[in-house]
Amino acid sequence: MATDPASLGAVQLRDMIASGAISAEAATAACLKRIAETEPELKAWAHVDGEHAMAQARALDARRKSGAQTGALHGVPVGIKDVIDTAGMPTEYGSPLGKGRVPREDAQLVTRLRAAGAVIIGKTVTTELAFMQPSASRNPHDATRTPGGSSSGSAVAVAAGQVPLAVGTQTAGSVIRPASFCGVVGFKPSFGMIGRGGVLTQSPFLDTVGGFARSTADAALLVETMAGHDARDRDSLLVPAPRLLDAARQQPPLTPLLAVMSWPGAEPRMVEALAEIAEALGDRAVQVDAPPGFAEADGYRRCINLAEMAKCYYPLERRGRAEMSDQLRAALDEGKQILARDYIAALDWRQVLNAGLEELLSRCDAILCPAATGPAPLLAEGTTGSPAMNGAWTLCGVPAVTLPLLADEGGLPMGVQLIGRQGEDARLLRVANWLETALAEGSEPTGLEKT
Repeated sequence: MATDPASLGAVQLRDMIASGAISAEAATAACLKRIAETEPELKAWAHVDGEHAMAQARALDARRKSGAQTGALHGVPVGIKDVIDTAGMPTEYGSPLGKGRVPREDAQLVTRLRAAGAVIIGKTVTTELAFMQPSASRNPHDATRTPGGSSSGSAVAVAAGQVPLAVGTQTAGSVIRPASFCGVVGFKPSFGMIGRGGVLTQSPFLDTVGGFARSTADAALLVETMAGHDARDRDSLLVPAPRLLDAARQQPPLTPLLAVMSWPGAEPRMVEALAEIAEALGDRAVQVDAPPGFAEADGYRRCINLAEMAKCYYPLERRGRAEMSDQLRAALDEGKQILARDYIAALDWRQVLNAGLEELLSRCDAILCPAATGPAPLLAEGTTGSPAMNGAWTLCGVPAVTLPLLADEGGLPMGVQLIGRQGEDARLLRVANWLETALAEGSEPTGLEKT
């Protein structure tokens, strides 16, 4: 039986296209077919241009056949969150205020993806202005449940097999949480690794670009391709290109030690699942308490988020406050009331919290904790889920990866989250590879299913 290209991961698909076993045109056509079959129910896409996608794929096939050099994502279809500029393609921010907006230039990260040979399929659904008002997207494991936010469409597109890779952003938990709810890998790299030029600015101190994939290696490939200095982003790091894919396929030189950390607010089934993983890992996992200050960390993150959002979204609010949701208007009003002294004091907590993490991560290789409070909530609850498990790590600017290792009794995905030291993304991915391998070899918890 012929392999369905839409079922392949990014690395495998890239390698098969490079060898000539599959064409970029066939891969793109398979993804467009899957989108056509599932999109009416899942609503993952704000814009799909199948004709343009096929034209990109045919041009990439011609390039490969000519003997010209091919890139790291040659022929691989990718979805782009609808807060990231794509030249000639609508980028409408999930809001009536962005209706009809078509950028003239690509965001820096999209330029890098195109240069690597990625096929840009279209724009994935975002919540309104990447905040917390639920979008129209549906969880592919249960259409009555949320896929999370704000990168809802990107998580759904990968989980449903519509594309092997999709790009998202995180200001609180908008990569890690949807990945957990939808049962895929989510990777939020260190703050500043991926430039944000051409990305909607909500909170400059927090906004981080990340990605969704079906494996750790695939997520590493996506982020490695997007990484690099961006002159349009004042927080962009001027560092050598990371070798993340190589790291994600390696085992660590020494068996890692994980610091297992539970958080207030996690549902009992998530706490129990985490405890089972710790038990399965034996002496390679040690229970720890969060360092001082972490209990209040998401409150500091929220202070920064709302204060900066009130400033950054002021032009949009002035132009069309009436077209904003009640939830967004209330958040903007709250942000306007935050005192300068409280905002500035909250900024200082990144350094304070990372000092506490340094002590912990000098003794352990990574922190293992819940990626979300539990499985995806019902749509009827009117929420995209709580970012309580994610906000502290976003504030710290450290790398985080969701691994879809668990499911609840009804089969709904629940992800675990690995946290590493800032700038040590490659090391974190090696640890993630080790954990996946260790559990796959028979150490996995028995009380819950693996997804």
